[in-house]
Amino acid sequence: MSTDFFSKKLSPVEVNKPTSIWQLLEKMSRTAYQGRKLAEAAYVIDKMIRDDDTTIILGLAGSMSTAGQWKIINWFIENNLIDILVSTGANISEDIIEAMGFSYYQGTHLVDDEELFKVGLNRYYDVYGREDDYLKMTELIASFIKTLNPNYKYSSREFLYLFGKFLLRRKINSIVALAAKKKVPIFCPAIVDSAYGDAFLMVESEGLHFTIDMVKDYVEFMKLAEKVKETGVIYIGGGVPKDFIQLFAVSPDLLYKDKVIHGRKKEPVHCKVTDESYYPHKYAVQITTDSPQWGGLSGCTFEEAISWGKECRSGYHVQCYCDATIALPIISHAICEKLDFKRKPSQFRLEKSFWQIRDLF
Repeated sequence: MSTDFFSKKLSPVEVNKPTSIWQLLEKMSRTAYQGRKLAEAAYVIDKMIRDDDTTIILGLAGSMSTAGQWKIINWFIENNLIDILVSTGANISEDIIEAMGFSYYQGTHLVDDEELFKVGLNRYYDVYGREDDYLKMTELIASFIKTLNPNYKYSSREFLYLFGKFLLRRKINSIVALAAKKKVPIFCPAIVDSAYGDAFLMVESEGLHFTIDMVKDYVEFMKLAEKVKETGVIYIGGGVPKDFIQLFAVSPDLLYKDKVIHGRKKEPVHCKVTDESYYPHKYAVQITTDSPQWGGLSGCTFEEAISWGKECRSGYHVQCYCDATIALPIISHAICEKLDFKRKPSQFRLEKSFWQIRDLF
């Protein structure tokens, strides 16, 4: 029998004080199951933010903003702990409601939902949101859209950067606003599946037509591969944001005839069958409640992703199967305790040419 099986003894958690959140995670790292994985996730995030060669990309899915998590994302942005954000439309619109001064309300899932409908409340499991507040937020987005050039095709990054500047001028300090201030690009590959889609319908009803060019979006995102060396990815949930970011490791080479990304500092790995070039993510963390056996990407393991060339076999990756409303506050507060330096932003965030967009207002 291999002696490696006995190299690490499990250590039961002992309750004592004082204990910081990071110290608690250290205790949990010597236990088992998802408590151990939560600690390992924090360790990998801490490691990636200390790696000067790593560009960090955050994928944000689910309904995190309505659950009181959006200011955590703002904290990551404010401290340069993420360089690119890929989000669902919901997470970067529903936070605007609170940033405008409105509120969500703690409720219960054991409620008469027909009664909620009658009084104009939308339910997010055990949270209530006012329909009229949601409408005001949508109307705000529509008022911004009408300031844009209808003859110009915007990527979602361009659209959201300009929208962030629009919000900043109104002191609406949402995720999109702070990202614009800190020059963190946001990509939203399914933007119309949210209040943004409704806002476009409002504008369309007035005879105005605007275009978000998703092919342009994809090209812009993939071209960023020229400017990075290593990548670290953090997934809150899965869905479209996760898939969009995972493709960053395997698809950018398709832009180049010789299948090598010009300007990229990292040497690619090659598939012997197709000779395609791949740039696997060095670091990867996912907080998810989805399981891998159903075959969907949201639960897909990083081990499976190695077969696609999306994750590096010798890298650092951990999946924690946990509700993000538990994991995200704990991890962020632990990182906050441990953070003892100011991380520098990635190179492309400092390039003026990247932010030169046809801004008409």
